[in-house]
Amino acid sequence: MEDEEAAAVLKTVGRQIRLWREAAGLRQGELGALIGYSEEMVSSVERGRRAPKPEFLDATDEAVGAGGKSSATEEDVEKARYPKSVRDLKKLEDEPVELSAYANHYVHGLLQTPAYARAMYNTRRPSYTEEEIDSRVGARLARQEVFDRVPRPSTTFVQEEVTLRRPIGGRAVLRQQLEHLLEMAQFRHVEIQVMPTDREDHAGMSGSFRLLKLQDGTTVAHEEGQAYSRLLSDPKEVQLLEIRYGIVRAQTLPPREALTFIEKVLGEET
Repeated sequence: MEDEEAAAVLKTVGRQIRLWREAAGLRQGELGALIGYSEEMVSSVERGRRAPKPEFLDATDEAVGAGGKSSATEEDVEKARYPKSVRDLKKLEDEPVELSAYANHYVHGLLQTPAYARAMYNTRRPSYTEEEIDSRVGARLARQEVFDRVPRPSTTFVQEEVTLRRPIGGRAVLRQQLEHLLEMAQFRHVEIQVMPTDREDHAGMSGSFRLLKLQDGTTVAHEEGQAYSRLLSDPKEVQLLEIRYGIVRAQTLPPREALTFIEKVLGEET
């Protein structure tokens, strides 16, 4: 496990499963046979070494007569499967009253469709396992709950033109992603802008970043690179990115023109 918080959750769930199994008079192999998993898998779950999937927990619940208690742990277990950096970022995104982001290589994670997100993780080298991809896609989609939160945060996104044209996952996945951007832009609290590739002046050449204005009035920033993910809270560093983001927005197509631009690119893909 990469962090103590997730490890504690899985160990607690595993311990409960062991207690329910023993109370039902079953050995690990017997429980595995009843629920369709190997004895080794049951053992790994009970020791907190593997995160059980919902099907495992539901089947265990029925097999040991846990009365719904095993199934009730599914949400906590699913969160524990997410990388710690993603969980921390989701906590931040659940809090702000304003969220701003500039994305230069791919469509921002909060705007991605499930197919696009999966295709993104499939491009990773060295490759992720299928289990790792499932976990990261689930975590990315869970972050999108920010759009449903009440009160809804004001969100603005600046996408580089290339992110609208790079066919990650293939042309069909890209078309679906462009359609999704148009749908998201219909929400009153969401604004999407596009930075055309032919712009000579560009304040965002240093890379992608996001800004989160929190409920207490403070603002923090987040940056990601090839091998790091870091939160910036120093007022001077954050102020620099706020200034930079304001200039980037002024240099891009306004929201209405950006939607027309996205529709044009979508038309070229059909």
